[in-house]
Amino acid sequence: MKKQTQHTHTHTQTTMSLYPSLEDMQVDQMAKAQIAVGHHVADVEAAEASGVPRAIAAGQALNVMPAGGLYSNLGLEEMMSFAGLDISEGALVQHMPQDVAVQMAQQPQAIVALTSPQDLGMARAQVKQGVRKVILAKDQHNKLGMAVASIDKGLFVAFVWQNSAAALGGIRFGDQILQIDGQNVAGWTGDQALKFLRGQCDPQRIEFAIRDRPFERTITVVKDQANQIGFVFKRGEITHIVKDSSAARNGLLINHNLVEVNGQNVVGLEDSEVLRVMKESPRSVTMTVMPSFVFKHLVKKIGYKHIKKYMDHSIPEAEL
Repeated sequence: MKKQTQHTHTHTQTTMSLYPSLEDMQVDQMAKAQIAVGHHVADVEAAEASGVPRAIAAGQALNVMPAGGLYSNLGLEEMMSFAGLDISEGALVQHMPQDVAVQMAQQPQAIVALTSPQDLGMARAQVKQGVRKVILAKDQHNKLGMAVASIDKGLFVAFVWQNSAAALGGIRFGDQILQIDGQNVAGWTGDQALKFLRGQCDPQRIEFAIRDRPFERTITVVKDQANQIGFVFKRGEITHIVKDSSAARNGLLINHNLVEVNGQNVVGLEDSEVLRVMKESPRSVTMTVMPSFVFKHLVKKIGYKHIKKYMDHSIPEAEL
C-alpha cells in the first residue's frame, strides 16, 4: 500500500480596519502614505551620506517595504521613485484638516481619521445586535407611551410619546418587540398587543424582549467646506443625492426616510428643524435611515399631526 501524504494548508488572514466613513478611510491612507514616503526619503538620505549612489539607495529602500500590506497597492512605489513628494508639515496642513495633521504627528501608528472614536453622535446612533430586556411601568394615566404596528409577522414600535415610560426606558422608534411578559408576539397585530397589555399585564411591571431597530441602518458622513452633506429630503424622505458628495460616497440612498440624526429622533420634525440639527452638528454626522415603504407602513395609523406634536425627540445617552 502506498503511504498517503497529508498536506496542511495554512491561510493567513489580514485584519482590515473599519472606518466610520469613506473620508475617514481615505485620510488614514493618505496619512500612512505620507509616513511611508517620509521613512523612504530618510533611508535614501542616510544611504547617500554613507556613500551609496542615490539610485541604488532608492532601490534598497523600496525593497524593504512590506509586500501585501494594507497600503502596498496605493502607488507609493512610483511616488517614491521620484522622491519628490512633499511631506513637509506645511503640506500636511494644506491637504488635511489641522487637527488631523496634529493627530498624525503625535500618533503616527494610530488610525488617523476625521471622525473621533469617541464621537457622541455615532455612539448614540449605534444599532446594536442582539436582544435586550426592558422593564416598564404604566404612568398615572395607565399608559406606557408607545404604539406598535405589525410588519411581516413582527411587532414594531411605531411611536414613542415624549417623556413617557417608554421614552425614559430607552424604547426607540423602529424597535422590534419579541416578547411581552414572556409571551412570544410573532404574528400578533397591534390590536392584539394592545389588548394583552391592557388586560393581562401588571401595570407596575411589564417586561419586554426588544431587538434593536432591525429595519434601520446608520451612515456617517463628513460635511464639506460649505457645511453641506450632499442630499435633498422632503418631509424626512431622501429624494436626491448630490453627485460626488459625502452622502453619495458613503452610500446614502433615495427612497429612505431620516429617522435619527446623531442618535436624536427626528421623525415628525419640520425639514427646517432637521436641517438646523445637521448644521449645528460636528463635522461628522451620523444619520439613521429606514426604507420609506417600511417607514410609511409604521406611521400610517398614527397620523403625521399626532407624531409631529407628541413624538419623543430627546437625545439618548451614549455608551462610549
